Amino acid sequence: MSPAQTLRARAPAFPAIDFMFHRNHPTKAYVGLGSNLGDRAGNLLLAIRGMMEASLCVTRVSSIYETAPVSDVQQPPFLNLVAEIGNNLPTPEQVMARLLRIEFALGRTREVKDGPRTIDLDLLLYGNVESNTDFLRLPHPRLHMRRFVLEPLAEIAPRLVHPVLNRSVEELLETLVDKSEVKRWSP
Repeated sequence: MSPAQTLRARAPAFPAIDFMFHRNHPTKAYVGLGSNLGDRAGNLLLAIRGMMEASLCVTRVSSIYETAPVSDVQQPPFLNLVAEIGNNLPTPEQVMARLLRIEFALGRTREVKDGPRTIDLDLLLYGNVESNTDFLRLPHPRLHMRRFVLEPLAEIAPRLVHPVLNRSVEELLETLVDKSEVKRWSP
């Protein structure tokens, strides 16, 4: 008996588990990536490579955007992008744990809140999952307020619907109050 079959046999009260192990499981998750220290573009690429090495199937990646920091801390501009991951996703908590390990491996430190960083990986959305724990908040609580997230997300998933606000990424971007400059980066 395979591990998935064993889990399904032990947890018949959880029909979602059977769905999660289906080969064509449609759940997608979206990760926001940002870097404003060192080789910013290189850090983004290393993070995507780290995601793939952590068995996260990266299915789409937005263009890279250059953005001003959203912080009172003086720091250089960011490069940002959004990656879609899918196909047999681990649990949201496991995805978040893998993202934190990638940040650590790429030299991320948390000495100054909202300060400069080599890499920042935020789990923005995981299907329609909602979570509000100390470890993981889904959807990301500020996703709908940040142009540097919505612009790249709209590029790869404009009709994706926010599971709490019930509005598409396109709609969120059209009504966004944040007027900060977000432009496609060209080296």
